[in-house]
Amino acid sequence: MARKKITKMAYSSGEDMMFGTAKSPVTTKRGIEIGGGYVHPELVAHPRPGSEKTKKTLLREYERANGDALERMVIVGHPTIQIENEHVFQMTHNPEWGGEIAAQTAKQMDDYLSKYGLKASYRSTPADLRKPDMVNMRDSDYTREIIESFKQCSKYADVVSIESMGGKEIFDHAIIRNDIGGIIFGIGVLGAIDMEWMWDQIVAICKENKCIAGGDTNCSEANTAMFMAGGMTSKDVPHVIAALARAVAASRTMVAYECGATGPTKDCAYEDPIIKAMTGVPIATEGKTSACAHSDLAGNLIAAVCDLWSNEAVEYHDMFGATTTSVFAEILGYDCAQFNTAIELGYQQQMKEILVNSDMYRDSHSLIVAPNNAWEVGNAIVSKRGESNYASARAGAMKAGEIILADSKMKLTALEKSALEKAMKDMEALPDAEGDFIDQCLDKYKDVFGFIPASYGL
Repeated sequence: MARKKITKMAYSSGEDMMFGTAKSPVTTKRGIEIGGGYVHPELVAHPRPGSEKTKKTLLREYERANGDALERMVIVGHPTIQIENEHVFQMTHNPEWGGEIAAQTAKQMDDYLSKYGLKASYRSTPADLRKPDMVNMRDSDYTREIIESFKQCSKYADVVSIESMGGKEIFDHAIIRNDIGGIIFGIGVLGAIDMEWMWDQIVAICKENKCIAGGDTNCSEANTAMFMAGGMTSKDVPHVIAALARAVAASRTMVAYECGATGPTKDCAYEDPIIKAMTGVPIATEGKTSACAHSDLAGNLIAAVCDLWSNEAVEYHDMFGATTTSVFAEILGYDCAQFNTAIELGYQQQMKEILVNSDMYRDSHSLIVAPNNAWEVGNAIVSKRGESNYASARAGAMKAGEIILADSKMKLTALEKSALEKAMKDMEALPDAEGDFIDQCLDKYKDVFGFIPASYGL
């Protein structure tokens, strides 16, 4: 289907957004309504190194890892769970592997529904094997394998998603130079172009196979910036630059939903509160429960408007209490029980305020994805959506910078303040017209290793 640009906010304010409820809920094959009034856990399991050597060993690994999570939910008495398997290389490189694992997991979930009444759903996330500095993004064997993986997995999965890589070659060049123009070009322009090309195909495949087209994440770029910025002691990348990259990412990630994706969004997209404000789709988020995979500074806050609550990823291993997938499924389930009890008792607003205020000023990144600020960033994006990908990405980043600078409670070091002020001046100096900006970038970045304009139809 043709992309339909979103030019109006789904919510009238950030106050109107709430965890467990989305404007446009979706229902999975076994009857889980995501965004329909309750928060559900989403467990992401990864196989141990070596288990991917053969299809047989990988099938067995996922049978055990996913089965342990399902069993633990029954044992503890949690009524729902979504399980996500992010493809290891072999699962997408050999599309039938991912398809068979999806079929196997669907069968396990059918069995648990029949035996115990457990409602479960499965998200399959093919890997984006296309490294922009190695292959043509539109014409390569890897590209064809990705598309075939969606065809195979969508026959059995409830939801499919991807972490697409468009623009990463430019972003990697730009982020280590604090080059905000390059960040906007890599994420907001090239990433958006690539996503439109990719998601038109994904949505069509999902319609054919009656599968939910979930969404995308800017994991390869905005999350890279967030991790490089790090915690309180890191100075590799200014935290404010990572925050601006996140605002740009929201403009880019929204393309999936303009192409027909319906959510639930991908958990590692920390831009998801902005996405929810703009689109109304249900979102998956990860925070404190993702500490098994990485650290972030939005541990509680990022749950404030979630519809699925995720652990990001955990490798399948034994722990004292049980296997990792059992343990994290239980933790996520108890978190969701707390969210849902708050809803049932009418304390959801107080709960939301606690979540937000516990981390809002921990970092500039946290500040801009707090619901009220997320709405403001989203509103800036949609106000320019009709003009171009570039105009909306730039507007989102400018608004994020204004929010950080205007909030007196947000304490910035001299380094952070200087970096943000420079970035704001640099953005103001950029051309207003997308064509002029692209022409400027094509010349500026023509020697960046791996940048092939034709990969993006330029």
